Amino acid sequence: MRAVNGSSGAALAADLRVACTLLARARGLLGKSHLPHGEGLLISPCKGVHTFFMRFPIDVIFLDNDDRVIQIREYLQPYRVTGMHLGCRRVMELPAGTVSASGTAAGDLVLIG
Repeated sequence: MRAVNGSSGAALAADLRVACTLLARARGLLGKSHLPHGEGLLISPCKGVHTFFMRFPIDVIFLDNDDRVIQIREYLQPYRVTGMHLGCRRVMELPAGTVSASGTAAGDLVLIG
């Protein structure tokens, strides 16, 4: 799958994996040494994430039912917790710096497909 900022046309992930089973959501990015540019993980359903046992920072985008950005956490370091976000349906985890490079902001529509 791919993810594109529908408001600006900027690519967020050319290779977006989906974690929708309990096991896949629990595993997330654990065990990876890094997240290459252009890759990402879409966790659904999800209202918040943690980076316990991860080895690298990530950008996190919280999406509502319409895939509009409701919250962003940039450069979330290992061993941190985002907390739960009401209205969030799913979360995208992307390489650190992706949000800034794409100009993504709250209210933007993300096209996933």
